[in-house]
Amino acid sequence: MTARAADSQFADSASLLAFLARAAAVPSEEGLPMSELDHGLQCAAALSASRPDDVELQVAGLVHDVGHAFASGDAHGRLGAAAVRPVLGARVATLVEAHVPAKRYLVTVDAAYRATLSPGSIASLALQGDELEPAEVARLAAEPWWDDALELRRADDAAKVPGADVPLLDHWVRAIERLAAR
Repeated sequence: MTARAADSQFADSASLLAFLARAAAVPSEEGLPMSELDHGLQCAAALSASRPDDVELQVAGLVHDVGHAFASGDAHGRLGAAAVRPVLGARVATLVEAHVPAKRYLVTVDAAYRATLSPGSIASLALQGDELEPAEVARLAAEPWWDDALELRRADDAAKVPGADVPLLDHWVRAIERLAAR
């Protein structure tokens, strides 16, 4: 997978699915013995288990790290959101963007959370700005979608198990196509 311009967007569900399929050959951003696709599939599966009726949240879990093809640090959430918004809609894009500040939020409000992070997440946390200011915490906590962003973040943190048995990309095709058709 090659990096695309920062203003890249997926044209349709087929281009997004092709991109995700190529992510099977991209090593995990954290250096884990798994691919970027494996990570997204695990995240989506975890969200499917915790929120079985929320397909948008599940698909956000699947695509939350597509922005790694464009940038690292906190920019990958923003750029990933911009890329998926035309195909998957505003809510999925908002959740993709929010998974980065959600980590910073949890580190700020939960003293034990930092110890649960993988070494790669701890390293990226420093690039993303580490803890939030009190005003940022209050602003995020007031967002109506914030609980969903935190659920996505926790699934992201747990989705780092090499070889985990989860549904493959084919399982998600219909969900992505339905979201794209809206």
